[in-house]
Amino acid sequence: MGNLAIGLKKFMQNKNTVTVVGVILAIFVLYIAYTMRVKSSINPISVPYAADQIPAGTQITEGMIETRQVPPSMLDGEVITNVGEIVDKYSAADVVIPKGSLFYRRAVVEKEQLPANIILQYPKGYVLYNFDVNTTSTYGNSVYPGNYIDIYLKAVNRADAETNAADVDRILFGRLVSNIKVLAVKDSSGRPVFQNIDEGRTPAMIVFAVPEDIYVLLKKAENMKTYSTSLVLVPTNESLNDEPADLEVSSDQLKEWINNRTVWVE
Repeated sequence: MGNLAIGLKKFMQNKNTVTVVGVILAIFVLYIAYTMRVKSSINPISVPYAADQIPAGTQITEGMIETRQVPPSMLDGEVITNVGEIVDKYSAADVVIPKGSLFYRRAVVEKEQLPANIILQYPKGYVLYNFDVNTTSTYGNSVYPGNYIDIYLKAVNRADAETNAADVDRILFGRLVSNIKVLAVKDSSGRPVFQNIDEGRTPAMIVFAVPEDIYVLLKKAENMKTYSTSLVLVPTNESLNDEPADLEVSSDQLKEWINNRTVWVE
């Protein structure tokens, strides 16, 4: 036993031997780690997919879901792998889930996230505003519920008591209101445009909510036909921020210009 201990001690004191053993152990560990990683990438896992096409805004039941075996390395994007995260949820208002498609997190939402519910949950003191649009003004039908928009004012500065002679007939253009959240996009019949993409519904109005003073300001601007006013919708990427900026009037100058040429009746 003593001889074994002495031999082991000499073995461990030999730097070359220890180095070789260390290298062998490192290679072995790397091999095991690599093997496990490869197996985890190629060993199929059970993934849910749509048994049939699921229209936008539809509650997803167990009967709409089937599963298949898929290697994890083949999954791209935020794919939902747990059936329990899908059942009784809803397909998003702007998404039709095709037959055979995997379920992605963006496409599966809670009921409260659907536009029909959002539209009833605007803040106290706000007023719903119905803004006329078409395919062109929504940038090829690219404005969705939950997006944020800015509204710009275009007008002709006609001669009146508030106008300097040098400014007569000049075109006014500027951002009037910023950070408006879109609640709904509807066609001329009032149906949500993105509820059934197969029907190719054409946007005719977007619905949003603003404080009453901004509502009045927008309505004033909308109806100033003497000055050839028009309101222009511009989408923004504000919805990508964790905390979107507050809704606000962007230009006190434009606000003053509108209020000086209109009358508010109590």
